[in-house]
Amino acid sequence: AFLLTFGVGLYVTYFLLRDGRTIGPAVVSALPLDQTVSTLLAERFVAVTRATIKGSGLVAAAQGALGAITFAIVGLPAALLWGVLMAIAALLPAIGPAIVWIPVALYLLAIGDIWQAVVVVISGVIVIGLADNILRPLLVGRETGVPDWLVLVTTLGGIEALGLSGIVVGPLAAALFLAAWQALTAAKRQRLVVAD
Repeated sequence: AFLLTFGVGLYVTYFLLRDGRTIGPAVVSALPLDQTVSTLLAERFVAVTRATIKGSGLVAAAQGALGAITFAIVGLPAALLWGVLMAIAALLPAIGPAIVWIPVALYLLAIGDIWQAVVVVISGVIVIGLADNILRPLLVGRETGVPDWLVLVTTLGGIEALGLSGIVVGPLAAALFLAAWQALTAAKRQRLVVAD
């Protein structure tokens, strides 16, 4: 099921990237909303999607770098390779970087390197694990104007409800809700000014 979803996602992404310049304006003009509201919602949609994808990449790179540093500290051979694997795994929220650091910690424990295993576990839980919860809201929230706490809550809720696609859909839903709220509030103020 995961491979099918991933394959369809890549297929759709290809056509969206190829035809996005014509699809976007067509969707905006077809919305049954005022042109300014439609444009605002479309701009927010693009901004949040771009920020979420870029933020996911940066968070994965940070987690991979932290993992590589941790593995180098404990003397694990090929620490950079393990860090790259951790960065790739960090892009998959259902799996995450724990798929790399937990087996490494178990291996170190099995060969008798107790303190190294403890360092890997502490780094994995505290440093690497919290990097996602701290960096993602900062990176996505800064670019989109969505509060950090709301990005965190909607990302976690999106992952819980929708799985992998929830990383984008959760913050996107929050940003579109806030954009619609702002547009409707501005329209209401404008009607009140015209009525006076």
